[in-house]
Amino acid sequence: MSNVAVDVLLGLGAAAQLLCCVGVLAMRTTADRLHYAAAGTTMGPLFVLAALLVREQLASHALQAIAAVAVTLVGGTVATHAIARAVRTTMESDSR
Repeated sequence: MSNVAVDVLLGLGAAAQLLCCVGVLAMRTTADRLHYAAAGTTMGPLFVLAALLVREQLASHALQAIAAVAVTLVGGTVATHAIARAVRTTMESDSR
């Protein structure tokens, strides 16, 4: 039963990442693209982490994966905010 759960979680993670990539390609504005890029740092890694935890429980490499996903979540949020701010600043200076 756990193999099915792992497969489903990995499939959801891959589908989430694919959706984010398609969204980045399909959107026209920078802000819309940024929303999809930011989503790529949340759901996909969480699904993959959940699959790892289902399969391996709390082994040492699972704890490392938890730390890596935490850094991805925090770093993705910070990077998204910084990029949005830079885009906004650039657009404001271009309009002057």
